[in-house]
Amino acid sequence: MAPTDTSHHRRPRLPRGWRRTAARLPILAFRAGLAPLFRQRLLLLHHVGRTTGIDRQVVLEVVTRDQGGASWTVASGFGPSSDWYLNLRRQPHTLIQVGNRHIPVTAHFLSADDGAETMAGYAQRHPGTARRLCAFMGFPVDGGAASFREAGRRIPFVRLAAAVGHRPA
Repeated sequence: MAPTDTSHHRRPRLPRGWRRTAARLPILAFRAGLAPLFRQRLLLLHHVGRTTGIDRQVVLEVVTRDQGGASWTVASGFGPSSDWYLNLRRQPHTLIQVGNRHIPVTAHFLSADDGAETMAGYAQRHPGTARRLCAFMGFPVDGGAASFREAGRRIPFVRLAAAVGHRPA
């Protein structure tokens, strides 16, 4: 079977109105001290606006995490033009919150091949969520590892590595 041509896939649109408000509710939960409810599936990423210099925040799903608490991998569901992704490109040293821990990290941008393997692994652990994510982003998948790898080559993944000297709790 030939690989599916995804060069003309649709990009998801950023939420507006009440959907934007709903998408930002997890930030309020982190601020209210409710982060442990997310069971390390979500993290709060601080990033500095590349034009404003203002501290910004976004909640992201953790795609993979190092069991020792030294790194977390996240995906840019809105593609490489997401503000947080572009901001990390400009300033890769930042802070995340996982549970109630604040951790200094450095962003490392994964290659397309590493993204392919990351997505295939995620799909194996969370097949339904992986299918919904790919559908949301406009990537056709048939449930097989090869189709998830192809989608993963096009999804921007970022590994957030704990700063040297940070001790996981």
